[in-house]
Amino acid sequence: MRKQFGHYWWTTLVLAGLVLFMPGCERKKINQILLDPHRFADKEVEVVGKVVRSYSVLGHGAYEVDDGTGTLWVISKTGVPREGARIQVKGAIRDTVNLGELGPILRLPDSVRSGVVMIESDRTVKD
Repeated sequence: MRKQFGHYWWTTLVLAGLVLFMPGCERKKINQILLDPHRFADKEVEVVGKVVRSYSVLGHGAYEVDDGTGTLWVISKTGVPREGARIQVKGAIRDTVNLGELGPILRLPDSVRSGVVMIESDRTVKD
């Protein structure tokens, strides 16, 4: 009887370890997200890249990340990293911004004009 309990305990421990250390989201290239944003809509993904622009007002803001394959705007409720910082950011992809006829008039970057943004849930500065 003692050996059976030990076997179940070991199996339970291994399964618990796998669940704890499995990644919660997939790392994607920005061009993958921009090519098919509906595939990633409301799913948490991870992107690693360099901050090329950032804007902040009262602790909220937006910053643009470039991973070499494209750029993506990230919306943050906890401030923004400095321009030039290399970051790893996790968040949900949203395709909700639709500027309609104002898009071409305002001459916003394509990544914003298209409406594809990431809502940040976690961020780590790499350097």
